[in-house]
Amino acid sequence: MSNKLAKKPKVLVILGPTSGGKTALGVRLAFELSGEIISADSRQVYRGMDIGTGKDLGEYTVEGKNIPYHLIDIVSPNTNFNLAKYQRLATKAIEKTIARGNLPIIVGGTGLYLQSLVDNYALANGKSDLKLRAELELLGADRLFTNLKNQAPDFADKLNNSDRNNPRRLARYLELAAEGRLSEIGKRAAKYDFLILGTLRDDEDLRKRISDRRREMIEKEGLVEEVNHLHKKSVSWKRLISFGLEYKFVSWFLMGKMDYDTMCSKLDTEICQFAKRQKTWFKRWENQGTKINWVKSLGEARRISSDWLKK
Repeated sequence: MSNKLAKKPKVLVILGPTSGGKTALGVRLAFELSGEIISADSRQVYRGMDIGTGKDLGEYTVEGKNIPYHLIDIVSPNTNFNLAKYQRLATKAIEKTIARGNLPIIVGGTGLYLQSLVDNYALANGKSDLKLRAELELLGADRLFTNLKNQAPDFADKLNNSDRNNPRRLARYLELAAEGRLSEIGKRAAKYDFLILGTLRDDEDLRKRISDRRREMIEKEGLVEEVNHLHKKSVSWKRLISFGLEYKFVSWFLMGKMDYDTMCSKLDTEICQFAKRQKTWFKRWENQGTKINWVKSLGEARRISSDWLKK
């Protein structure tokens, strides 16, 4: 077989902390490189959760051209969505994009979703002990996560906010840990030739962008109204709070548990801390041997992408 035929299909990945400009960069490159966006965001899969998740769907049109996107608005907020479902659907989207002759561009900040694709995780299968699962779920997410952290700290540290607040998922992980099967959620040989770009911003700039974005969501886009509407459409306060960040604090505000100014202040603090955790994840991933090309501009991203596509 020739070297050309043996080449793996190329997949571009754009990652970075929240408010770092991933979507704008990904959409622009998709426009220039005949690409399609595949979201890697654990909350953007939910319909109706538009403002708080920063879907920014208006950005998906460039110079009159609509950029195709996948894994956004695919399930109800009351539907459980997990890593295995994401990996399966994202892989299908990648394959279909390649079959159309386009470049798959994965864009997002959910580290576990990104790593499951790039490192080609082999996710654990097998039947569950439903009785044990039910007993564990009664403990609640906080206790379950603490137990998982004690048993498998490295694995627990990798979980995103959605996983950490999902008793059913945490119970499943504890079940696998008890059976010594967490290692089954492991790495296989890569199916694709990945190029990973990371949006690079200094801390002060990122904090300002986070604060400005939060203010825009609440004062101009209607985040409070979005959360209130979701609740009226049968999404419970408990479920909304489980999504964390914007949905948690706005829910508490609407429930009368905090005032408006406290909500805004807490949100800024929590989102900045979330961005810090994202950067820590990406740094740890780099320390595991993954190459992330950190870029400060569209020009840098163009140059690196162009060189990679020519290989």
